[in-house]
Amino acid sequence: MKFIVSSSLLLKNLQQINGVISANTVLPVLEDFLFEIQDKKMSVLATDLETVMRVQMDVESKSNGKVCIPAKILMESLKNIPEQPLTFNIDKNFGIEITSDNGKYKVMGENPDNFPKEPAAESTKDFEVSSSAFLSGISKALISVSADDLRPAMTGVLVELDDNEIRFVSTDAHRLMMYKRKDVVCSLQQNFIVPKKPLSILKNVLPENDDPLKISYNENHLFIQHNTTKLICRLIDARFPDYRVVIPKENPYKMIVNTNDFQSALRRVSIFSNKSTSQVILTISGSELQLAGQDVDFSFEGNERMTCQYDGEDLQIAFNAKFMIEMLAAVDAAEVAIELSTPNKAGIIRPLEQLEGEDIMMLVMPLMINS
Repeated sequence: MKFIVSSSLLLKNLQQINGVISANTVLPVLEDFLFEIQDKKMSVLATDLETVMRVQMDVESKSNGKVCIPAKILMESLKNIPEQPLTFNIDKNFGIEITSDNGKYKVMGENPDNFPKEPAAESTKDFEVSSSAFLSGISKALISVSADDLRPAMTGVLVELDDNEIRFVSTDAHRLMMYKRKDVVCSLQQNFIVPKKPLSILKNVLPENDDPLKISYNENHLFIQHNTTKLICRLIDARFPDYRVVIPKENPYKMIVNTNDFQSALRRVSIFSNKSTSQVILTISGSELQLAGQDVDFSFEGNERMTCQYDGEDLQIAFNAKFMIEMLAAVDAAEVAIELSTPNKAGIIRPLEQLEGEDIMMLVMPLMINS
């Protein structure tokens, strides 16, 4: 088998799927890319058994065939080869010779028959959503995904479909993110949980434009197609907690602050807070917000004040500053509204201005203030 391909085109495509490959794997073949050539079209696959990713590109080739090529050495070599055509010659024992303008490189491949089979898209339900909408949803939802493997449902993002609306929900029990979009072509009422890893890969691959994503799913797998790139991942088989019960029905007090100013103040004050809790106490009185962080063990203390718009009774409430900073980073609006009630009830953060057809709601649980 022999084919010729542009070095930069090959590198660009392999970089999209390289994140799927795990560093420590029980099967050596999972450290390889599977190259498949059919009628001058080359598909390259990567998998970790839970996620499969495929890219397709045009090549010059007179024959069809398959081979597995070690991913690490191929990626390292392509990063150091300038743009030029590369010729791949594969012998019957899967020995690979790569010829460039000035060099020749040899590597041993593996039998493609040992590569895991791609899951079949059987009994699927389909919907369409724009690339930018899906990208916004997963980018925001990934912030509050749990890392606790003992609660597998919370280690992924809940995707809910409901009458041409899509919701992305995630929680780690300390905070919750819900992102809604109306621009989805779907008449289904369904939900499924997508693991963090494939969504993190998609976050780096999907373009922020109106390209349509063709998405289908069945009981076990999710299938996402964008142009010549395809991702398949196993869904999390668990029950997502009823997140609606933790969202306060009434938070009568409302504070409006500048997003960047508040985020910057939290960063500065949190430097002096306890490293295990990152607790920052917010004291709101009239149009003034005071932020205080303290670490008693090291006699550290930081205080700042800033202006705000506040409608409610004077209040003192504490939050994890790290969580607040990360959630504010997901806000594009210049100002945020923070809805509060009592020091022991969750605060709700919303951008003051939102795009049409978009709704972002973030919830943060308070910390107990030590008297």
